[in-house]
This record gives sequence, structure tokens and C-alpha cells, in this order.
Amino acid sequence: MEFIFYSTTLTIILSTVVLLFFTIFFINNRQSLRRSLPPNLLGSMGWPIIGETLDFISCGYTDHPQTFMEKRRLLYGKVFKSHLFGSPTIVSTDAKVSRIILQSDANSFVPSYPKSLTELMGEASILRINGSFHRKIHGLIGSFFKSPYLKACVTSNMRKLLLRSMAAWNEDRPIYIQDETKHIAFQVLAKALIGLDPGEEMDLLMVQFQEFIAGLMSLPINLPGTQLHKSLQAKKKMIKLVLRIIRDKRIDGVACSQHSKDVTDVLLNDQSAKLTDELISDNMIDLMIPGEDSVPILMTLAVKYLSDCPKALHQLKEENLKLKRRKEELGDPLCWDDYLSLPFTQSDKDMNSFNNIGFTPFGGGLRLCPGLDLARLEASIFLHHFVTEFRWVAEKDTIINFPTVRMKNRMPIWVKKEH
Repeated sequence: MEFIFYSTTLTIILSTVVLLFFTIFFINNRQSLRRSLPPNLLGSMGWPIIGETLDFISCGYTDHPQTFMEKRRLLYGKVFKSHLFGSPTIVSTDAKVSRIILQSDANSFVPSYPKSLTELMGEASILRINGSFHRKIHGLIGSFFKSPYLKACVTSNMRKLLLRSMAAWNEDRPIYIQDETKHIAFQVLAKALIGLDPGEEMDLLMVQFQEFIAGLMSLPINLPGTQLHKSLQAKKKMIKLVLRIIRDKRIDGVACSQHSKDVTDVLLNDQSAKLTDELISDNMIDLMIPGEDSVPILMTLAVKYLSDCPKALHQLKEENLKLKRRKEELGDPLCWDDYLSLPFTQSDKDMNSFNNIGFTPFGGGLRLCPGLDLARLEASIFLHHFVTEFRWVAEKDTIINFPTVRMKNRMPIWVKKEH
């Protein structure tokens, strides 16, 4: 039996999709639970075999993907039973229950994903492993992501790529924010993960990654011509590239170095027999997903909602302009902690949805996204330079919620350089 949880707040579409489609928890002793649901739990099992899956998916294609949950919450209460993706399921729309699940230990709830995802990620993915081994890898990666060294490197790299991209923006054509942010964020993350710089190998990696990620929510059929087969072949090509980088690092003595420049270095320096080259390369590919999806969408949605709310845009712009002028007067460059010091940009105090118990787009507990701080940093850098250097008019666009959040027309805007 599956146990999925959902937050009913209408402003958290991103977390809705992440939680509904990628954070599905299977309770231990799954076979016995398949035979019987808790007797007092209300809900509907839907049609034979398919259950309520079609209704669940169809709501995902609408402007209100939360409709599936809200309708059943009103009928059955905040926690109800259903049958989704082939399994009896307990669904929680109660933020407190969801938090308990996220904060529980690895023995109570074990993560699982759609079959196409599990085939593409592999058995050794950080998203699938559990227990002490998961805590070890999660801890190594999380500590490095929080380090001032990496934040400084990400800031420098992000700013360089962003300013280079913005320099090519013209006033006589639309700029597609979703495409621009994906291109930048992927390169930033690839540099942080495997130390790869822009160039021919980066371009190859980006092309193969597009093919790989297209299969994450595909039919679980691995036959020539299917999307899953194409995605698996793309991952093999990416792993080959990453393995070559790992071998070069070993030859250069990175495994014996005390200073790690990227996540691959961190894992190589651990000297654990379990951390094989194949495991490291597999996880580097999986960890690139945020660079392609969640971080760029965070930036893209920020532009959309700022375009829709002039008051918020004005406050954000004034705060960032004040920082820019102060640093220029001092003759100092902007540092990573400058970008994270702005209260309105970071939405501190009671405005912080990140402190909202019902808002969990970065997961929680043992499954808290290790790149949370880097995501905030990248978004802050992007917004700072975007709002202080440009004025823009956004074309009408709509949000698509399934299988992942994205803009239907890639968020086109017309920009004008600030003088």
C-alpha cells in the first residue's frame, strides 16, 4: 500500500507536483498491507486495476491539479484511501501528517517511484538507497553544498554565465525565460557536480540529458523505439563521459587530495569501498535533474508572478538596486552572502513559505534536498541581475502541471535594458 501526501495551499503548485509524482512512500511489509486497508478509513478504490489513476492524471492536466485531492478531502476527510498507479494508497492532505512522514526514520517509510523512474535511476541512486548508506552519501553531498567554498564558486560561475546570456538579449525579439534559465542552471550544476566547463563535452551532455529526462515519466516499456529505451541509451552515453572524468581525476590524484572542488571529488576522497566509480557516475547524472527542472522552473515562475504583481516587483527591485548601489560605492564585488542577505528577496519572517509546514517542495527529514541553499542562491543571483538591469513585458502564458511543472510557451518576455 502506498502512502502519499499533499498540501492543499493553492499557491504551492510546484510542491504539489513534486510530492504527488515523485515522493510516494511505501510502508514496510507492503504485501500484507495490500490485502487490507485500515477498516475505518474512508475513500474509493475506483475502477478495477486502474483505480482512480485516470482521474488523478486528468486533474494534473488542468489549471487546478489539486482538484483530485480537494474533492476527496471534502468527501472523506484529510486522510483517505484510493488506488493509484496500480497500488492501494493512503493519501494525506494533512500538513501535520505529511510532516510526520517526512521526519520519520528510514525503517517506517521507504521511498519508491514509478517504474520508468526506477529503471532510469538505477539501484544505487541516492533517491532509492536507504539506511546508513543513504545517510552517508546524503551527508557528504549536503555538507559540500553548504560549504562557503562551493557557494563562492557557484556565485562566480552563475554570474558569469548569466551576464554572458543577458548580453545577447535583444529588444527586437522575445526572450524565453524557461529556456534561458535551464541552459544556465544546468551548466552551473554540472560544474558543481563533475567540474565540467562549457564546451563540446558540456554541449554533448546537455543533448543527451534532454533525451534522458524525457523518459522519467514514460511508459515502463524498454523496447527499441520507446522513450524509455532511448532514455536508457542516453544515460549510458552520459555515464561514459562521467566515468572518463572520474578516471582522469584518479590519475591526477584527486582521490588523495584534501581539497574537493566538486561533488565527484568529495565522493572520491571518501575512500569507501562502496563508493565505486559506477555508483558515483550514476548519482551525478541523477543529481543533474534539479539543474534541468526544479531550479529553472523556480526562476521562471518567479518572473511570471513578478510580472503579475507590480507591487512585489517594485519592492524586489528597490531592495536589489539598493544593494547594487551600496556595493558599487564601496567598490566591492557582490558575494554569495550579499545575495542571500536581502529580506524581501529571501522572504524572511512570516512571509517565508519555506517555514510553512504545508510547503515542502524540497522534501524534509532524511529526504531533504541537499541542494536547497544552492537553489535559493541561484534564484537570488538571477533575480538580482534581472530586475536591476532590465524592464520587461511578459506575453500571456499558462502553467502546465503534468507530468512536471512548466510554462506552455516557455515564458516569453520582451526586455528593455535599464540605463
